[in-house]
Amino acid sequence: MIPLSTQRASSSVPPSSSTSPRPRWIHDVFLNFHGEDTRKSFTDHLYIALEKKGIITFKDDEKLERGKYISQELLKAIRESMYAIPIISKNYASSRWCLIELAQIVECMRETGLTILPVFYHVDPSEVRNQTGAFAEAFARHEEDPNIDMEKIQMWRVALKEVGNISGWHFHLRYESTIVQEIIKRVLQGLSRNFATLSKNLVGIESRMEEMMNILGIGLDDVRIIGIHGMGGVGKTTLAEVIYDRISYQFEASNFIACIREQTRNRGLVSLQKQLLSKIFMEREINIWDDREGMNMIRNRLCYKKVFLVLDDVDREEHLTTLAGSHDWFGPGSRIIITSRDSHLLKTHGVNGIYKVNELNNDEALQLFSLAAFKKPYPEENYVDLSKGFVKYAQGLPLALKVLGSSLFGRGTNAWKGAWDQLKANPNKGILDILKVGFDGLEDLQKKLFLDIACFFKGEVLDNILMDILESFGYYPYLNIDILMEKCLITISSKRLRMHDLLQKMGQEIIYDESPEEPGRRSRLWHYKDVLHVLKNNTGTDVIEGMVLNLPNQNEEQFSVRAFSKMKKLRILKIHNTSFINMSFSNLCDKLLNLHWHGDPLRFMPTHGLRVLEWSEYPSKSLSNSFQADNLIELRFPCSHIKQLWKGISSFGSLKRFDLSGSQNLLETPDFTGVPSLETLDLEGCTSLSKVHKSIGVLKRLRRLNLHACKCLKSFPNEISLESLEHFYLSDCSRFEKFPDIVGNMTSLRLLYLDGTAIKELPLSFKSLCGLSILSLHNCKKLSIFPSVICSLSSLKILDVSDCLALGGIQDMNGEGARVLLKCLLYTRKVYD
Repeated sequence: MIPLSTQRASSSVPPSSSTSPRPRWIHDVFLNFHGEDTRKSFTDHLYIALEKKGIITFKDDEKLERGKYISQELLKAIRESMYAIPIISKNYASSRWCLIELAQIVECMRETGLTILPVFYHVDPSEVRNQTGAFAEAFARHEEDPNIDMEKIQMWRVALKEVGNISGWHFHLRYESTIVQEIIKRVLQGLSRNFATLSKNLVGIESRMEEMMNILGIGLDDVRIIGIHGMGGVGKTTLAEVIYDRISYQFEASNFIACIREQTRNRGLVSLQKQLLSKIFMEREINIWDDREGMNMIRNRLCYKKVFLVLDDVDREEHLTTLAGSHDWFGPGSRIIITSRDSHLLKTHGVNGIYKVNELNNDEALQLFSLAAFKKPYPEENYVDLSKGFVKYAQGLPLALKVLGSSLFGRGTNAWKGAWDQLKANPNKGILDILKVGFDGLEDLQKKLFLDIACFFKGEVLDNILMDILESFGYYPYLNIDILMEKCLITISSKRLRMHDLLQKMGQEIIYDESPEEPGRRSRLWHYKDVLHVLKNNTGTDVIEGMVLNLPNQNEEQFSVRAFSKMKKLRILKIHNTSFINMSFSNLCDKLLNLHWHGDPLRFMPTHGLRVLEWSEYPSKSLSNSFQADNLIELRFPCSHIKQLWKGISSFGSLKRFDLSGSQNLLETPDFTGVPSLETLDLEGCTSLSKVHKSIGVLKRLRRLNLHACKCLKSFPNEISLESLEHFYLSDCSRFEKFPDIVGNMTSLRLLYLDGTAIKELPLSFKSLCGLSILSLHNCKKLSIFPSVICSLSSLKILDVSDCLALGGIQDMNGEGARVLLKCLLYTRKVYD
């Protein structure tokens, strides 16, 4: 037996990494017919039409030499088919093999749910039911044959009668082509419904399918090109496959070209153009010499045809220009779906819409994981907590959920615990390799930016200063951050840089592979054990560009001051204790990192390339005179031991963010003359700070000044002129008595918090703050007279004077001032209520 069968569109190409579950049948259609009557006419026409639609069809070869017994392979093919189409012609019943097949078909209809679609080819269905005419004659001959058991003949009669009672297609006064198209439509509708049932096992697919169908607008005559976008492993291909299986029958022709990125690399674009045309027109040989000829051929042959085309895993513009160059390449009603990790690529091509595939929510993720791990939609009782741990690790990524769940299927709890420990130490390579495809497609600068975010900046606020830091590395962040977002490698949420945990692990694994044995030869270090190894053993090299030390507990560690001396390319240094996160300053500064340095830890540090220096509880009382970091942009020493940062003038010409918050030993601020670029100064919780150096007035770029809870601070320089200042915090400075006179232009100031201070009045120059929108005087217990200057603040929206227990009347306020004040107080009450 030589079976001939077509192949489903998506099976003629390399399989997708995320495929729909295969149906239980092997063949969509089994053709049952009498060869001499219809093989070279209707049966052949129907077979070719089914093949063109990508319907997997079984038809026995006309050269088959039948023996005494029907082939078991034929009977097996019937059992493995979803539909059977018996083409009953005049001489049909004369073939015992046709009748044997028919009996098997009827049996499968009862037992396996096979659907029978009979065709009455120039015979009346009543003749079939009642077995009259040619059918009566045929059965008479079978009954005369001594080699045929009468019981078998009776089974054939019953089968033929049952099929004769099924509604089908009768050729009486009808065109053959019309019947062929009706049969195809019926089969495709059934296949679509069946795939719809199967897709219900794909978690979360129905809601995404519904949203995509709204975008596709099936039934409208326009041509639409729609993009499906998302990170690797999120289910873009799966969604496209489900849509293809459900609606492709509604088009004249369709094709699903999978893994275009990989296929192009292995076979070239011309081979894909041939594949596209060959499948749609069912021509085995398509002659195309180059991609330009292929483009013309696709456009000219498809421009009048209603087609449905899926281009899967596209990562280059040339893929689209050569396979689906523009809307006018396709006939009215056509739909083209493109799956890609790159949204900019889709936008550039002029798609009509982009659907973003997001990760699964927690409930969906647990269900998908459970289906893989337990073959049911919920975890077994003893595995609930373990399952939730793996689900949290995967963060809603279907690829990871399926890979992890499948790897744990059938294993005991001890194996699960071991797998969890191993996963934390060594991420699953199969998952990371798929995610790494997006990284591999980046340019070198984009790769470096991605790795810096993965190792150092994930979760940080993407403000102007961070952008300046990235700009100083030569990353062109205003362009390349957009590109990383378009390729689904990072996101920005609540103004913070975000990245899927598995993408972060993928990036960190790339760094680990630079030198698996010796951390000191890796470009970036973030794991505390690796950092401690380098610092304690002085194995740092000029390869190291960045280092983050996040100690999980209060380790007692000893280091040499020369630990940093070989790190000539150091750009980023962050030293923290993760147990301090989210603590208040009062608790935070009671704890110690217990990192002991034999001397000044910054004394031998190379500073030329240093841009970011963060050090919780910096141990020295002042910065070394040898520490000159002209290119430093961010300096953070929260809860440091510093008493006096530096003496005289120290040059930090590029410094923009300066944080000494919680440094309880700091007595006074340094001379700011050498830091003219400073934009943010944070001294919150410096409880011993009593004096702010008069040079603060030179900070013409300062935008944020935080002196909250500096309880010993009594006064400020008598005059201030900070023309860029937007936010000024003096709240809980309980000894602060006099607000300085404002000279020059300070119209940028928007927020001023004076809560809990000891001020008694505000200067007349206060009225020049015409941009001020929020003023808080809450709990100013010595404020006895309402400052009339407030009534001159035309932009003021929120004024809080609650708990000002000594507050009396208002001096010298005119009618306009009263209206401004009343409006402000009413709005404030509404906000606080």
